[in-house]
Amino acid sequence: MNPLSAIRQMVPGLSPVPIPTTAQPISAAELEKLAGAGDTSKLSGAQAPSSFSSTLEKMVSEVNNRQVAAGQAVHDLQSGQSASLHQTMIAMEEASVSFQLMVEVRNKVLESYQELMRMQV
Repeated sequence: MNPLSAIRQMVPGLSPVPIPTTAQPISAAELEKLAGAGDTSKLSGAQAPSSFSSTLEKMVSEVNNRQVAAGQAVHDLQSGQSASLHQTMIAMEEASVSFQLMVEVRNKVLESYQELMRMQV
């Protein structure tokens, strides 16, 4: 008895799903269209892939910007300027979550680097 037949016995009224036996060929035009779907160079405004260091630098600067914005929102709230409490809390949570994400990415990068260093050549 296979697992599917056991499930059919437990669930009354469950009918088997027919499995198609013949595969239909894919036309050459459809294959070319699918092959071109992964080509991102044709997209408008496409950029060359950035380096890993520039990606990390961009991520750190975005986290820093969120931290600065949260600090400014807290300052505005404390000084009585036109900052609402809920907007300040949202800015603080965004900064906190983005910082936690950055720390986790850093941990994974370091873990990967250490794993590479342990490999024998």
